[in-house]
Amino acid sequence: MQTRILVVDDSLVAGHQISGVLTSAGYEVVGHARNGAEGLKLYNQLKPDVVLMDLVMPVMDGLQSLRALRGMNAAVKVIVLSSLGGVETKATEALRLGALCVVVKPIEADSVRQAVERAMGRAA
Repeated sequence: MQTRILVVDDSLVAGHQISGVLTSAGYEVVGHARNGAEGLKLYNQLKPDVVLMDLVMPVMDGLQSLRALRGMNAAVKVIVLSSLGGVETKATEALRLGALCVVVKPIEADSVRQAVERAMGRAA
């Protein structure tokens, strides 16, 4: 069975890039949300195996979304996507809140694939 992934990123370009990397690696991208509030709705509807989430987004940012997701499902598997510029403390907070890891933007295909493999308990 394919691993089902939800991408939550306000950038359409980044979302398409991430989706392309994931589908070419054999994963199923079940949805793309443009902010954390949309991400929560899609998570409830689609029940993905893994959520890849940007930290800096409008409406509801990645930290707020991560808190809400963990409240809904303590076992949720979230991989945070983050630019290094000025968000190091947010990335650290995301890990403290239960994110599995942080993948730095601009993303590298291998980093994303390895993060998903680790999230699913497979050797990366």
